Amino acid sequence: MTPRFPSRPTLLALFCCLSAGAHAADTAIDLGPVAVTADAVKKSAQPLVPEFTGGQVARGGQMGILGNQDIMDVPFTMTSYTSRLIEDQQAEDVGDVLLNDASVRTSYGYGNQSQIFVIRGLPLNSDDVSFGGLYGILPRQIIGVEGVERVEVFKGPSAFLNGVTPSGTGLGGVVNLQPKYATDTPIRRYTQDISSDGRIGEHLDLGERFGEDNRFGARVNLMQREGDTAVDDQSQRSKLFVMGLDYRGDDFRVSSTFGYQKQRVNGLRNDVYVGSVTNIPTAPSARTNYGTDWSYEETEDTFGMIRGDWDLSDSWSAYLAGGAKHDRETGVYATPTLTNASTGAATISGSMIPSNIDSTSLMAGLNGNFATGPVTHQVNIGASTLWTQTEAAYEFYNGTSTATNIYSPAAMVKGTTYLTGGDMGDPGVTAKTRARSIAASDTLGFFDDSVLLTLGLRRQQLRVEGYNYDGSTYNGVSTGADGTRNALYDKSITTPVFGIVYKPVDHVSVYANRIEGLASGGTAPLTANNSGQSYAPGRTKQVEAGVKLDMGTYGASVAAYRIDKPNDGYTDSANNFVRAGNQINRGVELNLFGEPLAGLRLLAGATRMTSRLEDTAVASNDGNHAIGVPTFQLNASVDWDVPGLDGVALNARMLRTGGQFADEANTLSLPTWNRFDAGARYAFKVDQKNVTLRLNVDNLTNKNYWASANGGYLTQGEPRLVKLSGSVDF
Repeated sequence: MTPRFPSRPTLLALFCCLSAGAHAADTAIDLGPVAVTADAVKKSAQPLVPEFTGGQVARGGQMGILGNQDIMDVPFTMTSYTSRLIEDQQAEDVGDVLLNDASVRTSYGYGNQSQIFVIRGLPLNSDDVSFGGLYGILPRQIIGVEGVERVEVFKGPSAFLNGVTPSGTGLGGVVNLQPKYATDTPIRRYTQDISSDGRIGEHLDLGERFGEDNRFGARVNLMQREGDTAVDDQSQRSKLFVMGLDYRGDDFRVSSTFGYQKQRVNGLRNDVYVGSVTNIPTAPSARTNYGTDWSYEETEDTFGMIRGDWDLSDSWSAYLAGGAKHDRETGVYATPTLTNASTGAATISGSMIPSNIDSTSLMAGLNGNFATGPVTHQVNIGASTLWTQTEAAYEFYNGTSTATNIYSPAAMVKGTTYLTGGDMGDPGVTAKTRARSIAASDTLGFFDDSVLLTLGLRRQQLRVEGYNYDGSTYNGVSTGADGTRNALYDKSITTPVFGIVYKPVDHVSVYANRIEGLASGGTAPLTANNSGQSYAPGRTKQVEAGVKLDMGTYGASVAAYRIDKPNDGYTDSANNFVRAGNQINRGVELNLFGEPLAGLRLLAGATRMTSRLEDTAVASNDGNHAIGVPTFQLNASVDWDVPGLDGVALNARMLRTGGQFADEANTLSLPTWNRFDAGARYAFKVDQKNVTLRLNVDNLTNKNYWASANGGYLTQGEPRLVKLSGSVDF
């Protein structure tokens, strides 16, 4: 039976009752950290690294084949955001959570609502976010976080740790989500939320352990949210169901997650293409919708995974995990292209693109530790495979684009169809991808593990097949496409990793690494002289060094890095498809997190970046800055328990992002922008039931700004949004 939520009037009445009962409270909820022993972590169904004091950030997370690691023990940089932070900030999707990270900025996908996370100046598609370490499992476009325990951000290429991503992005960093499972303390929590434009949401979180020694666990998260967004003439409807089941025995543990998500956005405000303008226009009002009222996007995802862990002995363990996903997506899209930056004039045309994606992911491995004389070893052996099939079709409307304006949008009609590809009712196969790999590593410990040296290799095979659209037409005339395969790419490559950690004292780690990323090398298009020629996977190489600090209640890190990424392929003046040139990103990162003073939680960071293009398609662009790489990024967030007011906390956040270019010629640039957020919450008890009221305001000053030039197009920042919610544990 399909789960049903209480009616909206009932939910609103409950929310009002919670608010009215606030004056009766005199006891604050204890949200302090809970001590977690090493044995408890090992025996839990979902082994999680403990949190820093304050509960916003964990001390580490899942690092691919290396498993769950404390950040002080590995030669890499990671930040892991907890479910407590997600709840207190009223985050709705992964993009909301990653706003807290100074190494990450968010843009939209090409002409749609998908979130693109730019990490260390390089994009990560939402398709390439992993779930419990498995790629290809999560929903596309926008990923809800109501069923997520942690959002883990690994910074830098990760081909050795995780294998190649499904679409080949994530060369500057990757994101992994940890699902929610039942905890030792039962959870029965209902949350009602409402935003300033009347969008209303409900979230029910139920979890409990049962059976002998609480070996079995069940956790269910249900969410629905519907109404107008802060953008004019835009509405959104979201539904999410996530169920986690687990068993934890003495030597064997198994955990599984099944999920369903459906999202629809009506009246899309997508990116703005810069066209042939000579300067970037001033950003319109943050609320302005320069899309069309007939555009929409709808995604429906069914996904699941299961994982088993076996303790073979006190020193060795094995694991096996698998998952699958079916995605159905359709939408009518319309994106403006600028024709005059001074006046905001633009043209716009529409398209409809249905697609289906099916994927299966598997991984297995063996972990162990032993000693050879005074040297300790942590050995990891693993294998993974990912298979994906995409079915798609398309229709494009209006051979001549309709005139509009990003400052005062014109009413538009969809127009007639002039270009089609495939069967709109039954899309055909357009792509198949298979990625397989095996990996092994050894972390050697010297001088009582004060020096840790990590060495590893991963051998990866990437096979990509492309198919033309069956039954394409242009102005009613067949193009001759018949659904046959038109591209084949099958290459293998080995990616190594080297890393070292030195701990001069207990709370300090000095580290360095060299690690690589991997993406498909591209295939020459049909119009090129060398049509069908494919290139070997492109290696993205990083060298990084830094220092980490763990003072118990808070932590800090500083890192310097250089990432060399091969340029994407292009067709040269002789009509040959070639792959040449590089993009070089250099940066310095500083981060601070935890609770340095009792009741004062900090999340702060700063990144200074430079980029350089070499051997590009246009020689005059060599030496220029890369597209969409800000010169700096600054975050400062504070969460403060107000003295003398039990349960009351205030929070504030500042985001500042430096200028960035929207073209390789560096003639189009975005200015520096600032954004301020603020909030408050009150935790109390009513009839011994924990209650929390939260108020958050995003973009407090309603700043109008272009947030990103990633991809060479403009993504506008979101308008001011006021969010109010109430949670009760029953």
